[in-house]
Amino acid sequence: MSTTDTPTSLGGLLRASARRFPAAEIVFPDERCTYVELDALADEFAAVFAATGVAPGDKVGLWVPPSIDMIAAIVGCMRAGGVAVPISDRFRAEELRYVAGHADLVTLLTRPATAHSDRPAEIREALPSLEVAPSGELSCAEAPLLRRLLVLGDEAPAGFRSTRELGLRRPPATGRNPVRPSQDQADEDEVAYLMYTSGTSAAPKACMITHHGVLVQAESLAHHRYMLDPDCAFWCPLPLFHNAGLATLTACITAGAKFVHAGAFEPGQALQMLEEERVTHGIPAFETIWLRVLDHPDFSGTDLSRLRVVMNAGSEDLLRKLQARLPHVSQVANYGMTEATGHLSMTAIDDPLEIRVTTGGLPLPHMEVRIVDPDSGRVLGADEPGEIQFRGPSRFLGYYKDPEATAAAIDAEGWFRSGDRGTLDAAGRLTFRGRLKDMLKVGGENVSSLEVESYLLRHSAVNVVAVVGAPDEYYGEVPVAYVELAPGAEATEQELIDFCVDRIATFKVPRYVRFVDSWPMSGTKIRKVELRERIRAELAAARIREAPRVRSTRARAAAHI
Repeated sequence: MSTTDTPTSLGGLLRASARRFPAAEIVFPDERCTYVELDALADEFAAVFAATGVAPGDKVGLWVPPSIDMIAAIVGCMRAGGVAVPISDRFRAEELRYVAGHADLVTLLTRPATAHSDRPAEIREALPSLEVAPSGELSCAEAPLLRRLLVLGDEAPAGFRSTRELGLRRPPATGRNPVRPSQDQADEDEVAYLMYTSGTSAAPKACMITHHGVLVQAESLAHHRYMLDPDCAFWCPLPLFHNAGLATLTACITAGAKFVHAGAFEPGQALQMLEEERVTHGIPAFETIWLRVLDHPDFSGTDLSRLRVVMNAGSEDLLRKLQARLPHVSQVANYGMTEATGHLSMTAIDDPLEIRVTTGGLPLPHMEVRIVDPDSGRVLGADEPGEIQFRGPSRFLGYYKDPEATAAAIDAEGWFRSGDRGTLDAAGRLTFRGRLKDMLKVGGENVSSLEVESYLLRHSAVNVVAVVGAPDEYYGEVPVAYVELAPGAEATEQELIDFCVDRIATFKVPRYVRFVDSWPMSGTKIRKVELRERIRAELAAARIREAPRVRSTRARAAAHI
């Protein structure tokens, strides 16, 4: 354990930055606080978690919308010695049940019911065996270690405890005694987050992300790529249950910059925040976000003269198009994934345009990247395409409770096999060339074909299913399910789509279902490349560019009440 004053944990980083930059702010559409206030609130949450019995190494689920409370709860969990498990806002009962059990959650924090959603009710739906023992602790077959359900605010439904009841104060009291004396320090391999990401298996994998990796990457982004200082303001619409959103937050905390989060993204509100908060940096990342801002009627009348850096991902043509819309801004690009704690490489602000739109830039400091022939294992030379592999302090430790997947992904020398295809040029710049894995990228979200297939196979009418991606101008691509029905069974396209809606995350729901009697085969495997071409040709012939939007069956039912 380090004994220096240099923070080695996220909690220590926030504490140090609150001292150095007391006036720096965290801003959301309807709330703001200083680093000092956030630091104090994190101590309040640490005390709450400690009061519920969270011990070092315990996993704490955080199913909370983007907010100051979400950030403070993440840090507070770590200060209590716990491992934060941020849970996607988009997850529904199936995924929530899986995470609660797989992650070994001991405590789960959520928000109270609102007019739009009832998360406590959804938790009870996800965990049908949930019971409260006379001692007040929980008993749950789906999540055997779960002992406490917490809800933000003053009141709690049956089976939950409120954070107010457990002593959380708003505004927080400064100067609270530390929950554990060493909370500002962490070992290099101490886990900060379990971050769930879709892989090629049926269920999401949990990446073990270390405090050390988070802090190393934050410093690299703050001082070697974004060039942040206390006069900067960084706008982020990315979720705080993803590494990229949290990496942006920690980069700001490292440099004392203002962190401006979009909350529930709405393009008109985003433009207002960009102007009023005098934003200098932005990470819309995906065209599904940024084009809605650029195409908004208020865009031309919004003063974005302070904006000077924007990070976007996409094809060369798209990046050139986005750059042309804001010629005074330096648009940078990157390559990253959850297993790299968010970012692996990024172009520099002062790189020539050609480099910024055709490459993902140089690897971040302290990270090593190589390109390997996936068949022979030979390390390839400049501009030779192969599998992207990397190692370094921001590489994740491995997949939680999955030693076989970890051993398959990380070799004896520490190189992670990404499953992505790419090249390194003579200068060492990395360029992503496509995916080797059977994965979709829906509006920036990774979707495992096998995960969606596995869920659809629960429908009694489905005999065989293959999920592929279809091109989509809005999302990039969307899931398509090719289905062979069981003998004598009947089902419609809408029936199978409705079977998924409200049960798995919306971005995973197939937007098209096509029924087949036979499959294109290669040996014993379905030729998905042919299925992808079929749907591409069908949509092109019909001039369909965007998939139908998915609408909650609950919302449809409510509309008819």
